[in-house]
Amino acid sequence: MTETPEGYNVEAVETWITENIPSLSPPFEWLRLEGGHSNLTYKLTDMAGNEAVIRRPPQGQLLPQAHDMGREWALISALGPTPVPVPAALGFCESPDVTGAWFYVMGCINGRPLYNNEETEDWVPEDKRIELANSFVDVLADLHDVDPVEVGLEDLGKHDSYVARQLKTWYRSWTSSVKGADYDDPRAHELQQFFLDNLPDQGPIRVVHGDYGLHNCLTGPDSTVAAVVDWEISTLGDPLADLAYALNSFPDPNDQIPIPPEAATAVPGFPTRTQMAARYADRTGRDISRLDYYYGFNRWKTACIVHGVYARYMEGKKSSDGIDLVHMRTRIDGALTLSAQAVNRL
Repeated sequence: MTETPEGYNVEAVETWITENIPSLSPPFEWLRLEGGHSNLTYKLTDMAGNEAVIRRPPQGQLLPQAHDMGREWALISALGPTPVPVPAALGFCESPDVTGAWFYVMGCINGRPLYNNEETEDWVPEDKRIELANSFVDVLADLHDVDPVEVGLEDLGKHDSYVARQLKTWYRSWTSSVKGADYDDPRAHELQQFFLDNLPDQGPIRVVHGDYGLHNCLTGPDSTVAAVVDWEISTLGDPLADLAYALNSFPDPNDQIPIPPEAATAVPGFPTRTQMAARYADRTGRDISRLDYYYGFNRWKTACIVHGVYARYMEGKKSSDGIDLVHMRTRIDGALTLSAQAVNRL
């Protein structure tokens, strides 16, 4: 450890671990791990070489329900006995007296998140990328086969229409950001109305990750998903919405706007989005004939999210130093274009 870990009272945390996690023996070497929605995440290595990962929210005032360590802990604890690969749940501290916030400790996984094309090329050989994509789909299918009631997650979220709730939340975000962004687009309103008018029956609720992608999966040395991480925005909802979000990051020959060239999936060797969707349908037996509805919904949601961030920059609520606002506005337009294209395929 070369410096004091941000947000952690090392002595207090190591004392707590000594008293609560017998498989670890402090003192630790602390190594900062990047990623994870700005949560303060460190790899811990004790004198015997045992490894674990500790995670807590960032310092400062947080939005309600943001960086929810309790939610993440509940999910990895509940999913541990299921086929869904998650890190082992080792210990959870709900007392802010120890280090100023809740934190939890989980097992350390031999795997890497993939954020961009260079990381994929470095870690996953081209002839193994189909295997990775198949594992990626199969793990999501396994998650969506879990009955939340059976594993004690029935209170993870509301049981009504996930898509309807999301449409309400993100449309409110769009309309409230129009003035600050000095930017509106009629397609945002037209698409929201279309999605409301054609709301699908979501069927039995399932756990939805909410941000399932190669950046939130740890890919092991064998080029399969070793663990899924970053569960803080997971809830109960429609599994097809979760599937469409995950697959939107993969290329397809029919795309009129290709995925960004720097994306983790923008390298040779991956199957098409259509092939991955077919594999999911075979694994789960779910009807994916209207998957374009969900593709369109997720593109529209992305536009609303970026629009809200863009508005905060334009209003001066966030520093725009180093931010390409023209590119951000182009992203909003592109997401709405892709949403409309998906809807038109229905």
